[in-house]
Amino acid sequence: MASYNRVILVGNLTRDPELRYIPSGTAVTDIGLAVNDRRKNANGEWVEDTTFVDVTLWARQAEVASEYLSKGSPVLIEGRLKFDQWEQEGQKRSKLKVVGERMQMLGTRGGGGGGGGQPAPQQDSEYSQPAGPEDQYDPGPGPQESPGGSDIPF
Repeated sequence: MASYNRVILVGNLTRDPELRYIPSGTAVTDIGLAVNDRRKNANGEWVEDTTFVDVTLWARQAEVASEYLSKGSPVLIEGRLKFDQWEQEGQKRSKLKVVGERMQMLGTRGGGGGGGGQPAPQQDSEYSQPAGPEDQYDPGPGPQESPGGSDIPF
């Protein structure tokens, strides 16, 4: 039977990253990520639901996160789910977390996205390409009303 374990999350850090090194010298940091979901309930009211996810980053990504990200920074994480089990004070504990394999900072350079106003480093990944004038996003004209006069429900 085939299996596939892939997670893509976009959210904001719930705390500052704390960098540490394991005995082999590899960098590791655990970050908390708040992922918001906004939708309409059965009564047509907007409801916001926040999911808190623990993410572990390794090696250079852990160092970059520690250097450039801070509480509130927007970030995209791609990785895999991992189920941890341990025993604490005689009780069995478990937690589902994400092992981050790719990280992309989403804030603006020089501020706005956390990181103490430091410019974000250039990264070679499928999510990070240098933006030239031809790569700028043009949303076009603003929203227009549909011919029937009703708004789109989402």
